[in-house]
Order: sequence, then structure tokens, then C-alpha cells
Amino acid sequence: MKPTRIRTAGVTAVAALALPMTLGVLAPQASADTPSPSSSMSSSSSASPSDNKPFGPGCSSLPSSGNGSTAEMVKARVVTAAEQNPDLSMLVSAIKQAGLTDSLNNAKDSTVFAPTNAAFHKLGKAKVAALLKDKVELKKVLSYHVVEKKEIKPSELANGSFTTLEGSKLTTSGSGDSYKVNGTAPITCGNISTANAKVYLVDGILMPPSS
Repeated sequence: MKPTRIRTAGVTAVAALALPMTLGVLAPQASADTPSPSSSMSSSSSASPSDNKPFGPGCSSLPSSGNGSTAEMVKARVVTAAEQNPDLSMLVSAIKQAGLTDSLNNAKDSTVFAPTNAAFHKLGKAKVAALLKDKVELKKVLSYHVVEKKEIKPSELANGSFTTLEGSKLTTSGSGDSYKVNGTAPITCGNISTANAKVYLVDGILMPPSS
């Protein structure tokens, strides 16, 4: 009887030692197969905005209904739509001064990087006044804010390069809902649809390379 007890005790001891070792092998594998909360958060925070709706911190300043709202701007051609937005009044005046109203309203599937009134104020009164007096230069600068025959989607902004109506290229960069044009002008509200163009509000005046 004694030998039997010894063998049984030995088997029990071996099993007891093997169990932690087995769990130790399986535990890291289970951990590796489960994504960490931090990795999930980082992937979602860098996701591109939807191609189907406006995005950006400045969108909250748009009226929720009536003139200037996205629901009304989509019904009008781009300059007419911009006239509904009080934050674009200086841009609209500049477009009219340059004689670009009809050409922009009649353009098809274009994108306008539209400087807000705050962007004009950053340029300074003296420079704005000088620009408005020089119709040739004004037309050139405003044309640099337009990408002809292409409605740019938010998913194209991360590393974008586009030829403008003026003839030079502009670039876009960023991620999530934070993007800049030419590395300097933030997009405050993007992907606003009008009847014939996409509009991206920018907090900066874009200058062509040759200006």
C-alpha cells in the first residue's frame, strides 16, 4: 500500500507544478490578442472626418437654420451662398471687386478655400486696402484660393496637393478634424456644400508663390 500512496502523491505534485506553467504560457497570448484601450483611442482620434458632412471647430458658429446654415448654403451657388454667411462678408466684397462673381458662380464642381473676416483682419488694414486697390493682384490672390473642377473630399486633405485656378499649387496637411492649408492657414470649418462647389473656411489669406 505504501508504494501506491507515494506514486499518487508524485503525480499530484507534478500536476500542481504543470498548471502554473500552462497558465503562464496562455496568459501573454490572451493579452496580446486583446487590443489595449490606448491603441483603440489613438486609432480613432486620427481618423479622417466624414466625406458627407462639415467638420471643424468653426462649424459651431454657423447658423443652425435659415440664411448661412449648411441647409441653405447647399441650395445656392458658391458666391451667393457665401453672401449668406456674415463671417465671409469681406471675402464676398473682394470677389465682387475683382469681378469674379459670375465665373465662380458658374464654375462646376470646384473647391473654394474661403478666408473668413478674421483672416482678412490678420493681414492688416493697410495690406487689405492695398490689395483691394490692385485689381490684377486681387484677382490673382483670390484665384489662388480656388481649385477648379474638383470638389475636394476631407479624406484627401491629409497629404493633398492641388492646382489652383491661379495656376500654382497649394497643399493641405493634418489629421482628425485638424487641417492646414500650405502649413499655415487652419481650416476652421470644412466640407460645406453649395450648389456648385465645396467650401472650406480658412483662418488665413493664401498668397500665390509668385506674389
